[in-house]
Amino acid sequence: MHFAHFTIHSAKKEESVAFFEKFCGLKIQHIVGDGITFLADSEGATNIEIIPDPEHAAAVNNLSIGFAVENATDYRDQLLKEGLEVSPLVSPNPSVQFFFVKDPNGVQIQFVENK
Repeated sequence: MHFAHFTIHSAKKEESVAFFEKFCGLKIQHIVGDGITFLADSEGATNIEIIPDPEHAAAVNNLSIGFAVENATDYRDQLLKEGLEVSPLVSPNPSVQFFFVKDPNGVQIQFVENK
């Protein structure tokens, strides 16, 4: 068994798709039904499903999605230049550091560097 996908019910579908494409490196794989959009990385290992659903947008308390980056400090600086609000860098031990950004729906997106 393997992870299939993560679903986000979105009040801001177009903004959400653009966020995951631009900042997480995902690409649209296919669109079904009434605009349900599946995005994935180049290997198809990371899959996000965005469902346009303004009335039932995701409740996002205590939820985060993590993406691996090569250099958390540099990527954080890049997102700051893009105008995104980012959390401070956190390094709970010498082998990892990370920070968070919220997607257009308020989902916490973690960018983590494992050293």
